[in-house]
Amino acid sequence: MASVLALPAVAGKFGVRGGGYTMSNSGAYPEIRRANAVAESEPGTRIVNMNRLGEVLLGEIRDDSITANRETPVKVIFVYNCNPLATMPNQEKVRQGLAREDLFTVVFEQAWTDTAHFADLVLPATTFLEHDEMSRGYGSYIVHRLRPVATPAGEARPNYEVFHELLRRLGLDRPGDPEGPDGLQAAVLQSADRLRNDLDEASPAFPDCGEAPVQFVDAFPFTPDRKIHLVPEALDREAPYGLYSFQEDPATGRYPLALVSASTGRTISSSLGSLYRDVVPLEIHPADAARRGIRHGDTIRIWNDLGEVRTKARLSAEMRPGVVFLPKGLWSHNTLSGTTSNALSPDTYTDLGQGACFNDARVEVEVVHEQ
Repeated sequence: MASVLALPAVAGKFGVRGGGYTMSNSGAYPEIRRANAVAESEPGTRIVNMNRLGEVLLGEIRDDSITANRETPVKVIFVYNCNPLATMPNQEKVRQGLAREDLFTVVFEQAWTDTAHFADLVLPATTFLEHDEMSRGYGSYIVHRLRPVATPAGEARPNYEVFHELLRRLGLDRPGDPEGPDGLQAAVLQSADRLRNDLDEASPAFPDCGEAPVQFVDAFPFTPDRKIHLVPEALDREAPYGLYSFQEDPATGRYPLALVSASTGRTISSSLGSLYRDVVPLEIHPADAARRGIRHGDTIRIWNDLGEVRTKARLSAEMRPGVVFLPKGLWSHNTLSGTTSNALSPDTYTDLGQGACFNDARVEVEVVHEQ
C-alpha cells in the first residue's frame, strides 16, 4: 500500500485534474469537519475502543482499552448503526458480555440482528428511504440533500430524532441545540454560504474547496512544508517497529493456518446479513485439506485459543497454501455453530491508530466426524 501511494510522488503525477492520490476525501468538507469537532469537543465520559468491547463489558480491562474511569462497570449499552456481535473481534467475549444479567442493552435497529437477541429493549430505526438526510459522496466531492420516498414503518424513527429525545429526557439538552433535519443541516453549514445556497433536493452541491480540486495547485498536504513525506518522522516514531519494518508471522506450530476474513459481493459488511441464508463454507487449498483428511463438503471445525467455528469445507485451488478463507459480515445462521470468523480474531490493536487486526487470526482445521 505504501509503495502504491508513493508512485505519484516519485513520478511527479500532480498539477492536473485527476492526478495525485488520496486515501480519503473527508478533508474536502471543512464545514462538516468543523461541526464534528465542535460536537466532539466535550466527551465528558470514558472513551472505549470498540475492538475491546468484550473485555470492557466483562470488566477485564487491560492497558489502554478505556482512557478514564477504569473502575466503573458498564451498566447500559445503546447499540445503533452497528451489529457488534457480528463485527467485533474476540466474538465469544463480546457474547459473554452481552449475556450479563445486570447489563441493560438497547438495540436501535432496522433488522433483528444477532446483537438484538441480547437486547432488553429493541427500538425500530428508519432506513435511508424513510428520513431526511445530508450525505457526503464516497470518493467524490459532492454533498446531497436526500428526501424520504417512503413512510417510516410502524414507530420507526431516525437517529437524530431518537438522540434528541434522549437528550431531552435525560436533561442533557442545551438551549440553542439544533433540532430536526433542517436545524442540524443549518448548524453544519452555518459557515458555508455557497454550499448552503446550492444544496437542495433537486441537485447535489459541491463543497467550497475550489472549482476543481487539483493537488499541488489548489490542494496541498497538511504537512508543515506542504510537501509529501514518504516517511513522516512523527508516524515513524509513533509506530513501535517503524513504518516499514518487517514483523514475523504470528502463526505457531499449533495454529499454522492464516484465516483471512475479507469481504465478498454478498458480505461487504454485516448490514444485509439477514438476507444471506446459506451456510457459508471455509475455503481451503486442496493440499492443506489433504494433509488433514478433509474432503469437499465435509463438516469441519476451525479453532484457536479464542473460540471455534463449525461449518462446511470448500476445496479451492485458488487459495494460497497455508491460508483459509471465511468471509466477514456473516451472521450466526451462516455457520453450523452460530459463530463466525470474528470468534477467532484477536482483539489486539494495530501498531498505529489502534485499529482491528482481524487477519492476524491463526487457526487449525479438522474434520468433525458425525455421531
